[in-house]
Amino acid sequence: MPAAQPKVGFVSLGCPKALVDSERILTQLRVEGYDIVPSYDDADVVVVNTCGFIDSAVTESLDAIGEAIAENGKVIVTGCLGKRPEQIREAHPGVLSISGPQDYASVMGAVHAALPPRHDPFVDLVPDFGVKLTPKHFAYLKISEGCNHRCTFCIIPSMRGDLVSRPVDEVLREAEKLARGGVRELLVVSQDTSAYGVDLRYREGTWQGRQWQTRMKSLCEGLTELGIWSRLHYVYPYPHVDEIIPLMARNANGGPGLLPYLDIPFQHASPRILKLMKRPGAVEKTLERIQSWRRECPDLAIRSTFIVGFPGETEAEFEALLDFLEDARLDRVGAFAYSPVEGAAANALPDPVPEEVKQERLERFMALQAEISAERLQRRIGRRERVLVDAIDGDLAYARSYADAPEIDGIVQIQDGYEAGLVPGQFAEVTMMGADEHDLFAVVDPEYDPD
Repeated sequence: MPAAQPKVGFVSLGCPKALVDSERILTQLRVEGYDIVPSYDDADVVVVNTCGFIDSAVTESLDAIGEAIAENGKVIVTGCLGKRPEQIREAHPGVLSISGPQDYASVMGAVHAALPPRHDPFVDLVPDFGVKLTPKHFAYLKISEGCNHRCTFCIIPSMRGDLVSRPVDEVLREAEKLARGGVRELLVVSQDTSAYGVDLRYREGTWQGRQWQTRMKSLCEGLTELGIWSRLHYVYPYPHVDEIIPLMARNANGGPGLLPYLDIPFQHASPRILKLMKRPGAVEKTLERIQSWRRECPDLAIRSTFIVGFPGETEAEFEALLDFLEDARLDRVGAFAYSPVEGAAANALPDPVPEEVKQERLERFMALQAEISAERLQRRIGRRERVLVDAIDGDLAYARSYADAPEIDGIVQIQDGYEAGLVPGQFAEVTMMGADEHDLFAVVDPEYDPD
């Protein structure tokens, strides 16, 4: 009998960028002959990829490390919280190793030390697109690391460093492999997608016999060659975002290509608060550009995030934020009450907003946005759209439209999905029949022919 393969358990926390880090580590583990197991009991060692962006994420990470130690005993820690090793050691002195984000070599070295590999090239097969933690029909495509901004509420640069873009040919080859492996939707992620390539001075690379620039527009043009959905996240509203709107306008109702969807973290609408945040502050120009984008691409869905109760925020400035929501009519919005993050410059700002005021403002903000979201969805009733099926549950199929990123936006509930023979990972043509504040309800179009 051959010797049993060494077994690694894995816990992945945090944002999609951290998820991509986890996928890279897991791919290397599989390449080297390690089995990945789903339980502490079966694992010889456990790797925990942590998040450390806000206090609640730090608590979750420390709790996950503690659980892994209690259940298994042999724990290797990596990820953003690894930039604060003293905090981890204080809570859990028994961890085997601590490393920061993207430090794949240190993770593998720690695994080797705790559990030497026994690789069998005749047995261990890894797909050329690597190990994925998402369902097989969508994948995150990370195009860069780090960020050149110094927002006062954020500590990402201290954890992940300045912007480091991946060469465009490398990114497009990875995207092509994922598409060939059955991925139907690529979710482009980074800390600042709009700044992609600025550190490389937009250096050119060769893919499919053609030259492409390491630049957001060129990357988007390349992704449209794959014939699948591509969705942009973490886009700063720089002027050159205007250049990709025509690419989005080609894909009305969810056709293949660059989806008419922008994830832009506006954060606030008061010029003074934006200045305190060290964020772009030309609110009137932002509204003008949103209106311009929608004139060129009427189907454009815009999602954003905001912070309420930032230090010094007055009632008048919060009202200005509500006015911005009314004017911008954003499709999808998330909001957070400001909370101090260890190491963030905003902690030193005067006039903190009382907690009860933060929560009251957050409730008002979300109530207004719920009305706007419901109104935006009502406009789509009666339309025929292409959707991507995520799951089947009883008679229903749960899918997403061009306006819905996985896990953060709404869904399209297809009432006759099972009867129509839909399966996860399949595109379908549906007619929108109803909506609530967040989701759409649909039936399969009678002329639909399964792909």
